Amino acid sequence: MSLLTVGSVAFDAIETPFGKTDKIIGGAATYITLTSTYFTDKSNIIAVVGGDFPMAKIEFLQQKGVNTAGLQIKENEKSFFWSGKYHNDMNSRDTLVTELNVLGDFDPIVPEEYQDCKYLMLGNLAPTVQSKLIQRLKKRPELIVMDTMNFWMDTMWDELLHTISLVDVLSINDEEARQLTGEYSLVRAARKIRTMGPKTVIIKKGEHGALLFGEHEMFYAPALPLEDVFDPTGAGDTFAGGFISYLAKTDDPTFENMKKAIIYGSAMASFCVEKFGTERLENLSPEEINLRVSMFLKLVSVGGNMEL
Repeated sequence: MSLLTVGSVAFDAIETPFGKTDKIIGGAATYITLTSTYFTDKSNIIAVVGGDFPMAKIEFLQQKGVNTAGLQIKENEKSFFWSGKYHNDMNSRDTLVTELNVLGDFDPIVPEEYQDCKYLMLGNLAPTVQSKLIQRLKKRPELIVMDTMNFWMDTMWDELLHTISLVDVLSINDEEARQLTGEYSLVRAARKIRTMGPKTVIIKKGEHGALLFGEHEMFYAPALPLEDVFDPTGAGDTFAGGFISYLAKTDDPTFENMKKAIIYGSAMASFCVEKFGTERLENLSPEEINLRVSMFLKLVSVGGNMEL
């Protein structure tokens, strides 16, 4: 089933306790679509880059199965660039440089061949861009998943609430859920978010896993304990890519299937953090993915009779 992602394709420069990089490929849409190629044959992207973005990187995405007809190239401008340094706990970081460049006036154009979109992933972008993309689709997708962050809560509150009202699933982290709702309890926060429009809420807790909330149901997926975490950048986007692309692959957006999608998203995110940037995600085998998923399943399986 057709999957469409809108988000950033960009450059990152990252420093962690394990090392540092010069400019490498990054951006929400990059991680999401790259992950989706392991699940679906039809992964479309809408994004924008500058003339400084290497054609080899675009060709790499194409070779992996990403349709880049919606990737705009502004030859005389520069691509979005972010640089950050992670602290020793790898859960917090300092932003060193943010250069919006082409993202500053990004106008998402939907190619006609994308209009059959059934599953839409709104990667982290300005909510005005996200809502504009929804409006430009001739037919509403069966499922719209949105990722956002606290920056938009600070700068575009009204626009953010409007876009949230248009989507089926909202994916945010625990800190953002509390800021959005004013509720410390994540259960109360999820309930309040559901009154804003989304039927389903995902609250990510980093190394402590993710929570999935429906109307009367809740599900928890742990994070896989890893010996080494080299780079958390892109883990949340990779999680989102695994989540929505599994739903697109199975063409089943029910809450029960979303439980499985959460596991696949978590498994893909666990690969992402093992190397810098997209390196670990670039050449995975189905056997590696299945093995990683089975490791997640073992984390929550107890078996046997647990009656006292």
